[in-house]
Amino acid sequence: MEALPELYAIFQGEVATVTEYGAFIKIPGCRKQGLVHRTHMSSCRVDKPSEIVDVGDKVWVKLIGKEMKDDKLKLSLSMKVVNQGTGKDLDPNNVSLDQDERKKRTFRDFTSQKITLEAVLNTVCKKCGCKGHFAKECFVQPGGTKYSLIPEEEEEEGAAAGCEREKKSSLADDSSKKRKKKKKKKKKHKKQPRD
Repeated sequence: MEALPELYAIFQGEVATVTEYGAFIKIPGCRKQGLVHRTHMSSCRVDKPSEIVDVGDKVWVKLIGKEMKDDKLKLSLSMKVVNQGTGKDLDPNNVSLDQDERKKRTFRDFTSQKITLEAVLNTVCKKCGCKGHFAKECFVQPGGTKYSLIPEEEEEEGAAAGCEREKKSSLADDSSKKRKKKKKKKKKHKKQPRD
């Protein structure tokens, strides 16, 4: 078996072929080739790999993955984590490679699961202990007063009492307005010069 570079090793290779999804690089010292996917060619978005590299170009690459698929060893390479002028590793701790890997992970699709209204109504708030809402929607302050729904009979009585309060406050407002008008009239009479 041929001697392959170790994982995360940096070497200079020659571009063998360029495709629409990346470029295949000849690995020095063996007959294998590795793929630099277009997402690993540059830190900027690459739509056409042929705009970045041509066949025969020498590029610095880092071996970022080895995978056995159908009894074939597939090698993944990256150009964006290596300085193309000096061959210096720009990501020595492989932080950006880990971030790229996390971005690729698929997330579960929860759209098919529906929450029914009964599920929300049967929930109990962890803050106040009342039913029908979640703790994040609770308006009760720790140690504060708890509010509950008013029964319908009391609602009607409360509404009637509220109307009486409104009438009283409107009468008080009217009398204060009358007093203010009288004061203004007195001031006008004082200001007018007498002949």
